[in-house]
Amino acid sequence: MNVLDCALKIEAETVKYYQGLQKESRQPEMKNLFSLLAASEQDHHNNLMKLRNSIPANAQMDGLEAASCSFNPLMTQQELLNEKESDPDLYRFTVKEEEQEIKFYESLAAKAPDEPTRKGLLMLAEEERKHLTTMENIYDFVEGPRNYLAWAEFSNLHEL
Repeated sequence: MNVLDCALKIEAETVKYYQGLQKESRQPEMKNLFSLLAASEQDHHNNLMKLRNSIPANAQMDGLEAASCSFNPLMTQQELLNEKESDPDLYRFTVKEEEQEIKFYESLAAKAPDEPTRKGLLMLAEEERKHLTTMENIYDFVEGPRNYLAWAEFSNLHEL
């Protein structure tokens, strides 16, 4: 199977996963978060489409089957919605998901039969790293209002 086709399939499934979570979530905050995550995954999918010319069409992997080219979330949608009790913003989950995808592409690159395939897989891993940064930025954006320190009693800290 072509490695880019594999990556595109995984990203499309991830978009659907977050869209499903958005529909299932009852809290407006969670709906907003999952909407942002789905949009981010869609942007990532679109960026991979732009990479189509950079990754050789012959970048194939023996043993790379359709079964391994699917999004396998760490938790089902229902488990994830239940998890929000211990991790209300679900940040750790999204980071683990992205790290899992990076490791997937790096492990495939280590097994690559030729240099163009290896480079293509490492390029996909790098794209996942960039996407992880995007996820972290989404988290900072969503959590910013809760983490901002703006109390008058701290206005004189520079005098200490």
